[in-house]
Amino acid sequence: MRPTQRIEELISPSLAAMGYELVRARLSGRDRPILQVMIERADRGPLTVDSCAEVSRTISAILDVEDPIKSAYMLEVSSPGIDRPLVRLTDYDRFAGHIARLELVAPIEGRRRFHGQLLGTAGENIRLVVDEGKGPIELPFDAIQSAKLVLTDALIAASQPGG
Repeated sequence: MRPTQRIEELISPSLAAMGYELVRARLSGRDRPILQVMIERADRGPLTVDSCAEVSRTISAILDVEDPIKSAYMLEVSSPGIDRPLVRLTDYDRFAGHIARLELVAPIEGRRRFHGQLLGTAGENIRLVVDEGKGPIELPFDAIQSAKLVLTDALIAASQPGG
């Protein structure tokens, strides 16, 4: 179990009740760890500073009671941003057509890093065009260590209201 998996299980129901989805929770740092919680509105509307503050208060209350992090830590609640991380299988379908950068846990056919246009998913695989003129490749979702969208004009246009 990932260290943040318990935290995600604790906070996700409350976030959903408030109209938000958890994108990712990540704990980093040693002396004073930072718990970074990325959220987005379930209706895909814009996220405000007030929204983040409200969610932060709710998460703090839950974590104070459950105490999953034994040391002192700082909580940071934010939007995933335009060039967001891709963490759920559904993210790859949602952002099909956009450019992404993926890094694998272990090499596949000698490569760990891939950069190309997302084509969505096929079962538990991510479909991606990495070389123009060649067919798509498929990468197992479980093999992905990290993935994020690449900031492009098309992504900026798509993120605008009505885009």
